[in-house]
Amino acid sequence: MSLDDLNREQKRQLKKMGALDDQGKVARAQRPQQTRPTERVGPRQYLKEVRDEMRKVAWPNRPEVTRYSIVVIVTVVVYTALVGGFDYLFGSIGEWFYSS
Repeated sequence: MSLDDLNREQKRQLKKMGALDDQGKVARAQRPQQTRPTERVGPRQYLKEVRDEMRKVAWPNRPEVTRYSIVVIVTVVVYTALVGGFDYLFGSIGEWFYSS
């Protein structure tokens, strides 16, 4: 896509954002420098903030945990049986194919 494909409004928006200069040529915008926080907090303040954030978490209740655990266990059993079945099938085919 070239600049000729853009309409006036799109070119105005690009100029406003700094992507085009006054002549309508592409201008490279400088990436903003990411600064690291220079101020570090102590262990007590960190643990307080962690505790405050953990209070905001929507924890599942007991029936949800039980239901999700059952789903995970059933899924693991089904996939284990599936992989075991394929292993047995391909092993039997390989044994038949390579037997003398």
